[in-house]
Amino acid sequence: MRDAFSQFDFSQLPSSPCHIVHRGLLERNCRKLRSVMERTGCKILLALKGYAQFSEFPLISRYLSGTTASGLHEARLGREYFGGEVHAYSPAFSQEEIDALAHIADHLSFNHPGQWQRHRAQLEAAPRKLSCGLRVNPEYAEVAVPLYNPCAPFSRLGTPRAAIGSASDLDGLQGLHFHTMCEQNSDTLARTIPHFEDKFGEFIPRMSWINFGGGHHITRADYDLDLLCETLLRFREYWGGRHMLYLEPGEAIALGTGVLVSTVLDVIHNGMPIAILDTSASAHMPDTLEMPYRAEILGAGQPGEFAHTFRLGSATCLAGDVMGDYSFPKPLKRGDKVVFLDMSHYTMVKNTTFNGIKLPAIASYFPEGNELRVIREFGYEDYRRRLS
Repeated sequence: MRDAFSQFDFSQLPSSPCHIVHRGLLERNCRKLRSVMERTGCKILLALKGYAQFSEFPLISRYLSGTTASGLHEARLGREYFGGEVHAYSPAFSQEEIDALAHIADHLSFNHPGQWQRHRAQLEAAPRKLSCGLRVNPEYAEVAVPLYNPCAPFSRLGTPRAAIGSASDLDGLQGLHFHTMCEQNSDTLARTIPHFEDKFGEFIPRMSWINFGGGHHITRADYDLDLLCETLLRFREYWGGRHMLYLEPGEAIALGTGVLVSTVLDVIHNGMPIAILDTSASAHMPDTLEMPYRAEILGAGQPGEFAHTFRLGSATCLAGDVMGDYSFPKPLKRGDKVVFLDMSHYTMVKNTTFNGIKLPAIASYFPEGNELRVIREFGYEDYRRRLS
């Protein structure tokens, strides 16, 4: 990824801050995901909660089977701009959402059998037939950060086996859905499936599809594609080869495809040099605070690695809105560009206008013509419309 962006002249960007997605890298990811579908017969969906730049849906939809949504608005975006299959899951749906999703979604996964029983008659009578399923909780996960662990104690996500009274609770359902992973390799899935089978194996034969959820880092360089394909094929063969299998990564689609370009607004000194940027960890890349993790910067290193170490902070008034300490070959000065790497997934979808800070523009780079195209810029009206 560094090589793909190392020759860019970021000083010519018409807007800052700005997300830039490299379409060549995005298509490379899509090809890898498509290869898994071709090898296994599974279907892979784009999880819109991780990446929802709909200007790139025409490209992604050439490779993937559809989208998966966490609610009505994402489902509608997938239907209107992506096409293919539209899946939806939420811990709970309002009646208004069910009414609308009946006309939008193809698959609907409920969080608890009681929800299905409450809406079953309406959905079965709808002129457009949906395939409904149940999200289950295998009560096994290898996610280290509690904030991201869907199987943590007292989780609200998915039905544990003890909450299913009898097989009749699942009458009319056609699928089972579990999601237990976060940024993990295929060996984690291989260890998770036996727990799913042990808890819910009695219900699998009556289903027509199984959804293995998201969190699969399929496009990461060290990801074991062969093990993933072997695991999916083994599961399908063991259960008679009759189930359609789904994966729904969001991060894997956009992993390593884009940058967030920011500008140094000022440099001050308080025990060390501090560069104040026009972007925000809290508002523009919140996973750096929530996960937490240290974002990489093009041309920068760890403190002391290069001659000049700076603390990078935001122009917001939040005291902790700091990206961290980085070193640079040359001292930063007002107007310099700072380029944060791997900023496509879980950034645009989480951006806020906290403190009235400007939302980053969204741009795409077309390598075949060496063209950078700004898709959208944001301003005061975008901030104002979110308030009243």
